[in-house]
Amino acid sequence: MTLEQMITLAVLVGVVAALIANRMRADVVALTGAAILLVTGAVRPSEVQGAFASPAILTLASLFVIAHALELSGLLDKAIDKAVVLCKRTGAAGLWGLITLSGVGSAFLNNTPIVVVTAPVIRDVAKSIGLDPRRFLMPLSYVAVLGGSCTLIGTSTNLLVDDMARSSGQASFGIFEITPVGVATAIAGGIYLVLFTGRLLAHGGDTSEATSTDPDASLALNRHPVSHIDVTGDSLEDTRVYAEVHPFRPGLALVSVGIFLVVIAVSALDLVPIAAAAFAGAVLLILLRVISPDQAYSGLRPEILLLIAGMVVIGIAMEQTGLASEVTGWMVAYVDGVGPLTALVLLYGATLLLTELLSNATVAVLLTPVAVALAEGLGVSPRPFLVTIMMAASAAFATPFGYQTNVLVYQMGGYRYTDFVKVGLPLNLLTWAVAVTAIHHFFPF
Repeated sequence: MTLEQMITLAVLVGVVAALIANRMRADVVALTGAAILLVTGAVRPSEVQGAFASPAILTLASLFVIAHALELSGLLDKAIDKAVVLCKRTGAAGLWGLITLSGVGSAFLNNTPIVVVTAPVIRDVAKSIGLDPRRFLMPLSYVAVLGGSCTLIGTSTNLLVDDMARSSGQASFGIFEITPVGVATAIAGGIYLVLFTGRLLAHGGDTSEATSTDPDASLALNRHPVSHIDVTGDSLEDTRVYAEVHPFRPGLALVSVGIFLVVIAVSALDLVPIAAAAFAGAVLLILLRVISPDQAYSGLRPEILLLIAGMVVIGIAMEQTGLASEVTGWMVAYVDGVGPLTALVLLYGATLLLTELLSNATVAVLLTPVAVALAEGLGVSPRPFLVTIMMAASAAFATPFGYQTNVLVYQMGGYRYTDFVKVGLPLNLLTWAVAVTAIHHFFPF
């Protein structure tokens, strides 16, 4: 190995170890790694500058502003109020309907505010009609995660994989290109949750009595250091901001929704890149005074953007120093003689395992260049391997700390750690099988 490769490997190991230890914020860890690589010459300043100016960063920043405008308009609170009335009339079916709507919303909007606002509603409505809230709170978190996997903008992981793949010479993904795979996985996961969550938790003990009546109790871990993130930046920010009720302002809500739909439409039709459309939409919201400049800046969540930028720098170092090629060569030799489908299954499993231990951004940075080189080494299209990274890097179901929405419902529902293992581990295996099958069908080698 060259000196640059050894430095990059040492930084990578150090970053991974720091993320597992959870003693320091994930964005600080990533930026520290990037700084070491820059000072030692493993990456050049121009490459670091490119990481901070990547389309993924611009897209996320713009989507943060648009989503913040939707929140401030009171639209989410209004929708929840209407859902409460429906749930009290329809019972369990209404609660599952609300969970489904939350999943649909998570494909386009921040899933943290959706879960933070919806979870207390589900808890209180379930209690009022004599149902165990634990049967519904865990599925709410899981469905929000599954919903985010249905579009390119549903999670920052997808945008990051797309950005890194494009840097490797691959064509960019359309906003709905992965939707068939995401929807198939979400439907399978949703059916499983409806049929088996209650049964799997039936003998878990009377933990529902531990549910707090304090509306802020579920937010006690709002600074939990787990670094799994999505478009909400939901691991580093203070979720108490979402507990605030915003008065409904129809005019602002209408304009915000209209601009958001236009951004989605022009991106889906490939009229302009998603980064350009989202940026223009965010600026237009400011020009129309739907959101003030100060409010827009407060919605940017720089800690999330800096985390992703720092991880992109590490990914660039792996690529430029040839470390990614070395790892890929080992992997290709390991899977020598197996077909591309078997390699795809193994890649999904490796990504899934790492996702339960590390941040989504870390997994994307580690495995996206490997996925591209692995596919090229096997002589097949990298497309299905990239979609595999997108799907598996969001499948954090087996622990309560794999995703912050899991942390929120973990406290609110009074779950045990083993409850997530009992429900989440089979969900991991189910979504693994469904996702690989769907990827093989919709993205042929």
